[in-house]
Amino acid sequence: MPDSVMVFAPSPQLTVTIEKTGDDDEIHLHAGGQGVWVARMIRSLGVPVRLVSAFGDETGHVVRTLITAEGLELAATDTTGGNGAYVHDRRDGQRNELAQAPGHTLTRHEQDELYGLALAEGLRARVCVLAGVADPRVLPPDTYRRLAIDLRRNGALVIADLSGDYLDAALAGGLDVLKVSHEELLHDGRAADDSTPALLAAMRQLQAEGAAAIVLSRADLPALTLLDHHLLEVRLPRLEPADHRGAGDSMTAGLAAVLAQGGDMRTAVRTGAAAGALNVTRHGLGTGRADAINRFLDTVQLRDLPDEPATGHHPDSGRTTPQELAGKVKKA
Repeated sequence: MPDSVMVFAPSPQLTVTIEKTGDDDEIHLHAGGQGVWVARMIRSLGVPVRLVSAFGDETGHVVRTLITAEGLELAATDTTGGNGAYVHDRRDGQRNELAQAPGHTLTRHEQDELYGLALAEGLRARVCVLAGVADPRVLPPDTYRRLAIDLRRNGALVIADLSGDYLDAALAGGLDVLKVSHEELLHDGRAADDSTPALLAAMRQLQAEGAAAIVLSRADLPALTLLDHHLLEVRLPRLEPADHRGAGDSMTAGLAAVLAQGGDMRTAVRTGAAAGALNVTRHGLGTGRADAINRFLDTVQLRDLPDEPATGHHPDSGRTTPQELAGKVKKA
């Protein structure tokens, strides 16, 4: 399936949101989780996408039905336990968490089935996105290392949007593009603070550990990207957010959609920034219109930042360089 994307989303969640219209309460059920939000936006951008996930028990049945009903293509495997779920109350205009249930820990057999499915689907796609799980007990981090190695070794371009042990594992396997937030780098102890020099030092270390290109989101500050050891700042208009969640996932989706169509990294970064910026103006996570994003793209600029001293070591010659990546995504 050329010019398509595989999104590895091991355990999608059931999301229950309570809202108020007038004097009446409204209860909304949706499929959620990082991988679902990424896949939803990729489809909105007009690129074929297939979600690879595991489902089980009552929550899994509902989530799987919701994903199918909204038209996302799904490659699924069955599990003995349920998917995760959460309940959020937005009646006062804020998102307040009322309850959250973790997903089922996949058995060794279930892990093998999911891995084989992800590998088969990933080798049919041009781009593969490795998305995380809400609860780290669902799947061992080493799964991401193995997937990154096997997919890249067989010609797929691999993008990861991960943190913590999952990020460490994926880096060990090697990545073509890493999307990460500054909050995640601070939480993981990878950045000393949120200053540009500290974040750049962390990005260079991530590049040394296995990520050829890096895109770093910074909430309401301009994103940073490290391409070919060169730092760029992503400039775009500031917008009033309706819901800040999902911006990073939409950015990942924009990156994947452009690269799957053979686009270059600079266009991919600009499209990802536009998708992320417009997503925060909406209440639905991973939603947006391709025509609006394309129009907004003209307002997104990449600005060179002064070179900073590098820390750590550059990636070894066995890693995919940004130049090799550019050739890779332009292949027929």
